[in-house]
Amino acid sequence: MEASDDTEEPPLPLALTSFQVSEEFGFLLPDPLTELPAPYGPWMDIAHELPQLITSHQLRSRVHQMPQLSTQHLRGCEELHLAHLVLSFITMGYVWQEGEEGTVQVLPRNLAVPYWEVSQALGLPPILSHADFVLANWRRKDPDGPLEIENLDTIITLPGGESLRGFILVTLLVEKAAVPGIKVVIRALGAILQGDEETLHSALEELAGAIEAMSEALRRMHDYVDPEVFYAVIRIFLSGWKDNPAMPRGLIYEGVSPEPLAFSGGSAAQSTVLHAFDELLGICHREDSAAFLHRMRDYMPTPHRAFVEEIQRAVSLKQHVLCSGDARLRAAFNRCVSALTDFRSYHITIATKYIAIAAAKAKAGRAEPSARAGPSAGKPPSALEAKGTGGSHIFSFLKSIRDTTRAGMISA
Repeated sequence: MEASDDTEEPPLPLALTSFQVSEEFGFLLPDPLTELPAPYGPWMDIAHELPQLITSHQLRSRVHQMPQLSTQHLRGCEELHLAHLVLSFITMGYVWQEGEEGTVQVLPRNLAVPYWEVSQALGLPPILSHADFVLANWRRKDPDGPLEIENLDTIITLPGGESLRGFILVTLLVEKAAVPGIKVVIRALGAILQGDEETLHSALEELAGAIEAMSEALRRMHDYVDPEVFYAVIRIFLSGWKDNPAMPRGLIYEGVSPEPLAFSGGSAAQSTVLHAFDELLGICHREDSAAFLHRMRDYMPTPHRAFVEEIQRAVSLKQHVLCSGDARLRAAFNRCVSALTDFRSYHITIATKYIAIAAAKAKAGRAEPSARAGPSAGKPPSALEAKGTGGSHIFSFLKSIRDTTRAGMISA
């Protein structure tokens, strides 16, 4: 988006475009590329066949036959993001093809070296993260159609069928619902500097509305994602090799490092949206939870991380509202905090259904002799029963950040 030419607008402290944030799409990559240049055909061929290659246990042998390609022909952020998406999905499939009992210790050079180079160029870690899985992994079926789930599809996929597609696209809709709130962050900080209480009040009301819309979008998870498929098939492919008992030593990236490297798996905590809202609203999390959230920032695109840090350094909204003594401002601020608390409560509801209840069912079914091996056959993983794919103890973490969010309310 071009900067506004309207000279009557007061100068704002931040501009979204400086942080690769889109006025239309927020942190989503605007209309991502779906094909890499011709030299990268071998990567794309494997990526487009991933579910079949994994379920037939042929992915590892296909990767071993893959030529080692130079990354020098990749041009610009969009090609790099697609390359990272493709190599991330291939890597997760390669590592977890045989489930948590058949992991590998080495990522072969022909995959590890280009993956490392692309990761370095983007400032992202060499593992599947929220930035790949959701932000860069979408396309419109009808290019002129709306950004609605019926008109959306993923670019690259893994085993999990319609449930995986639903999981990615519902998460994308949560990101899309946040966009008005992301734009409001800039307006709110500008209004504080200008002493414009009216603009600040309307900005806070709009932010609350955006967070409420995020909760509405999240509710659609029930319509599109089967809990048993999520738990038994999808979840393992989002798991990393840090704080994971199934891969306690990490993973050697051949040709990159002789020592194993450890990275966390994909996690909603890697979404920049809630970090930005927390910083704006002055939410202070407990030390252990804050440390995990801070570590998850390393899994965000570098400009998005810089955006959060800029809000952290900016003038304090909460302090301004407290000092103003304005009851309307306080009510609008509290509506934002309340909406964020409700969103986090609902996230606990989702996690309970898709992890805790699904884990209990899987445990009950594990004794059945018909259980077949490998994630593709639906043998549920056990290493992360009490943990999120990012490696956190999921329920204590989610409840902790919900409770500290609620504590951020300003009392009358």
